[in-house]
Amino acid sequence: MLNISREIDYIMSQGRAIRRIVALFDSIEDMIVENDRRCDHEDDDHDMTIESVFRHRLTRVAHRFANSQDRLQSGYIVLNNVLPWFHQKASNMEHDDYTHMLKKGADSARGDDTSKLKSLVPDWVNRELKPNPPVDPEDKFCRGFTNDACGKLLCPTELDWHDPTVRAGIRDRVDGFVVTEMSWPAFLYAGYTADQNNLEEGLFKSTLLVQAFKAIFTSPSSAKEVTGDGDGANIIENNRRAKKDFSGKKVKTHLRFALSSVTSWRSVDGDFDYIQFWCIIVDFFERPPGRVARRNVDRLLAWWTRKVFGTSQRAELSDTAKAKMSVNALTLQRARLDDAQFDSE
Repeated sequence: MLNISREIDYIMSQGRAIRRIVALFDSIEDMIVENDRRCDHEDDDHDMTIESVFRHRLTRVAHRFANSQDRLQSGYIVLNNVLPWFHQKASNMEHDDYTHMLKKGADSARGDDTSKLKSLVPDWVNRELKPNPPVDPEDKFCRGFTNDACGKLLCPTELDWHDPTVRAGIRDRVDGFVVTEMSWPAFLYAGYTADQNNLEEGLFKSTLLVQAFKAIFTSPSSAKEVTGDGDGANIIENNRRAKKDFSGKKVKTHLRFALSSVTSWRSVDGDFDYIQFWCIIVDFFERPPGRVARRNVDRLLAWWTRKVFGTSQRAELSDTAKAKMSVNALTLQRARLDDAQFDSE
């Protein structure tokens, strides 16, 4: 009985990775059903192993998210990469048992993350934007577009929040000012402003985004300092899960929720659909329209890697520099003393 309890706790804890680095909204059941459907179509191919099927699909699906079925299958493949034991466990356990345990862990992680940001974001906004009055960390009803600072960050980049007509139009949901997931919000951009002639410049590089990522994937204390590069040694060694999603796709969705006036998690906030917003962000990274866009995505990911994990100078050390370091110097001195003693005898 004790072993069974430990196994349940283990599976639930592993399920926490699903909402963080696999799929923010897709259910485990849907991913399994889609994989089973595709496997049924491949039963005639007896030469392919499960492992080869995964490898084949990973290369085939990685850059193709044309519809929801492809997303589900890609999610299933990522799930198996993140939890290598998943396929075998799924084969040995009752369907409802393991999916329930994983789902419980996944939903628990999402709840923890949204709750964490809900309390941290007001402090970050108050420190950076210095609104008067400041954002109340205890009252979420006073956030969203009713709050000047939060409204500025949530405002679509094609609109000017400083214009009273724009602010009134957004708050009253007037035609031409309705905020949907089809507009990039200002909080995604460096400096919280966008160049309308080059909307990719500065996108996904805001201070709040880096703070939110660090708060979720490393620790709240690490989010206090984000001006320089990250501390690679601390983050990479102690927070392996952060390496698996350094583009922070889910963080962008959670950060918008934290800035909004919605008090409990939901997939639709007024005219804004969080599920579609998440899909749009995933497509930005996974479906670039060409080589130049792919190169820009790679550069953006490199920027995130540097900001969160830091840049190690260890590999660039010369042999001469290494030899002068005290540990190596002491080793050499001890060897020389031993040799001198041996020669004297």
